[in-house]
Amino acid sequence: MLIPYNQSNFQAVIFDMDGVLIDSEPLWKLAMYDVFSSYGSSLNAQDFQRTVGLRIDQVVEFWNRESNWGIIDCTAVVNQIIDCMVELVAKNPVPLPGVLETLKYLNQTHMRIGLATSSPQRLIDAVLKHLNILHYFHAIHSAEYERYGKPHPDVYLKTAESLGVNPSQCLVIEDSLNGVISAKAAMMSVVCIPEKTHIPNPKLIIADYHFENMCDFLADFRSSV
Repeated sequence: MLIPYNQSNFQAVIFDMDGVLIDSEPLWKLAMYDVFSSYGSSLNAQDFQRTVGLRIDQVVEFWNRESNWGIIDCTAVVNQIIDCMVELVAKNPVPLPGVLETLKYLNQTHMRIGLATSSPQRLIDAVLKHLNILHYFHAIHSAEYERYGKPHPDVYLKTAESLGVNPSQCLVIEDSLNGVISAKAAMMSVVCIPEKTHIPNPKLIIADYHFENMCDFLADFRSSV
């Protein structure tokens, strides 16, 4: 799909992280399965589809309430999952296809680059370090610092503010419905590149533009000069 606008319409591109920069969604499912199982959970990968795009504290609170686990210290459970995620990312830090090329191109064209994610800062630091891409970003923000996570728009609005760019001049790259809703609520244009392990969600049609992968997005973005 050819993007029907010129790059000059945008001053910044803001990336989600999980499922956009790194194929971490399967890792999240593995980490949650391992930790939740220790509390007697029988949840599986399909169950976890219900909480894709939420902050991990919201995920733990959701399933604690939904499954009546009776966990009092949800923060401890969150920390266990993050510990597991940091280890998994360090073992196999592979960016998704087209990510490095896209970041290099945006950097060369002097586009402002942001990161707005539901993941906690500790995991952000691990991903950017092991992928060696920290130097590309002008602003990085985690929804853990906001009262509300995605689908609320705050994480995107704060990232735009840090970039010094009006939200209407930001192009967001997302993979989940909660993320797309968050960016749209922030009055930003949204590219959706669905994460391949997700069950196809027809509601993703609300995104402005759709691509199979980052390579396809980059090819069309370059041609829109």
